[in-house]
Amino acid sequence: MGSVKSIVKGAWGRFKEKHPAIAQFLIFFILSNGVTLFQVLLMPLLRGIFAATNLVDIPFQVFPAGHNLDGSRYFIFNYPAGPIAADGSGGGLAYFLAVQTTLGIAQVINFFAQRNITFKSKGSISRAACWYVLAYIAITLAAGAFQGIYKAPLYTFLMRGLGNAGETLADFITMIINSAISFWVFFPIFKLIFRNQPKKSDGEGAENIPPGPAP
Repeated sequence: MGSVKSIVKGAWGRFKEKHPAIAQFLIFFILSNGVTLFQVLLMPLLRGIFAATNLVDIPFQVFPAGHNLDGSRYFIFNYPAGPIAADGSGGGLAYFLAVQTTLGIAQVINFFAQRNITFKSKGSISRAACWYVLAYIAITLAAGAFQGIYKAPLYTFLMRGLGNAGETLADFITMIINSAISFWVFFPIFKLIFRNQPKKSDGEGAENIPPGPAP
């Protein structure tokens, strides 16, 4: 077993040395999929917890952006009050909080995993975290707006055919779509915010120090 492990480790080390960019992307890919799996497992648990509260009866419809084809207002975050309907609408503030809490926890884990394992960054963690939060907010808004295109037909099709199982499957697909958006957008962002600044050598900057008197 030890020899197999050493062979795999040696082969990976040689591949990483020869193709550092590809190796970095593969590590990012593996960690991202692990975080996605965590989201898929956590989402039903949190949704069940929030659904048992009266938050279901509180609508959460914010950031209007034009109108739907039927003339109704289009909201980036559109969670009307009440249980999930056949077209995927509803859930209220409870559903919104379940989704965003799941994504928030997953992204905190993803931030530290990618920083320490994929990019091995030694830069300022507070600066990177600030940029990460801004990127996360932007991506969340974009993903929420994109849901308006596919959410209704997806839930309608699956819930009419599978009932409650269709609702669960639609939740799963929605989470996968959000994760896919995050995956492709976050990789270049991570490369930017997790850049390692080259360390200054002991003699660097010596040319700016005036020479002392000759002995």
